[in-house]
Amino acid sequence: MCAVNHLTGIDALSDADIRQILTRTLAIDAALEAGHHLDSPLQNRLLFNLFYENSTRTSLSFAVAGMRMGAHVVTVPVAASSVHKGESVRDTVLTLCAQGADFMVLRAGGAGTIDAARKAVEEHGLSTAIINAGEGAFGHPTQALLDAATILKALGRTPETGLEGLTITIVGDLLHSRVAASCAPLFARLGAEVRYCGPGEMLPDQAPQGVASMTKDQKAAFKDADIIMTLRIQLERLSADASVDQVAYRSDYGVTSESLSLAKPTALVMHPGPMNRGVEIDGNIADHPDRSLILKQVAMGVPTRMAVLEFAASL
Repeated sequence: MCAVNHLTGIDALSDADIRQILTRTLAIDAALEAGHHLDSPLQNRLLFNLFYENSTRTSLSFAVAGMRMGAHVVTVPVAASSVHKGESVRDTVLTLCAQGADFMVLRAGGAGTIDAARKAVEEHGLSTAIINAGEGAFGHPTQALLDAATILKALGRTPETGLEGLTITIVGDLLHSRVAASCAPLFARLGAEVRYCGPGEMLPDQAPQGVASMTKDQKAAFKDADIIMTLRIQLERLSADASVDQVAYRSDYGVTSESLSLAKPTALVMHPGPMNRGVEIDGNIADHPDRSLILKQVAMGVPTRMAVLEFAASL
């Protein structure tokens, strides 16, 4: 059986793993920007994209990453699959892995689904690397890695220097955010002070791993911040009777010219997407040529996922 590295969550990565992935991400990104020819180390490898929840950036960037590295990429049509005949996630994963998958890029909703897929693959002696492409509200490790790489590149830092001395405020629907669930511990491990800010009903009961402070006060959370990462309200995860006054939300928590002025004059803005312009972020901030890293995050998705595939293949 070929050696593989699963990527189920940030906590499953050692500090050395994180540095390795970030170092390769930045190297691949530089090579792509320079137009250099890249080798195809995954020639004839098979990658399945299995997404039980909607995706644009993650699904496509994994597909592009796989193809750039020479892999055969198959996007599973979940809407037309045996899932609708009652087949479980576990059995679908095992079915695809038994067809010779080298990589299974999996997005699912339930807590523990990704790790359960890994265990099932290992129990059956299959040599498929399970990669977490987002697990409900519980984690999105490759998004966190690409966000960290984006910050490092923007500030001219290296994985060795990390995010030491930076204050990163994550604002929005933190209770339901898989991005925040992975970004907070990763940013903290890289040396940043991480703040959570949002309405009381969108904050966890207590500060999660890696979070230095939580507040409902935007002014306090934005004060002297180096990075502001805003998140969308995840209406699909709110209770059926929940409602959000979007005008009031923008006033209290939106990233606008006025609220951004509370942060450092050099503060940069991030958003993992998809954006709801005029709610959690104003268009002039999202498109700001000097302050916004949003499209740079999207661009970093491909080299990050190329580095993740290299890591998973133990190259």
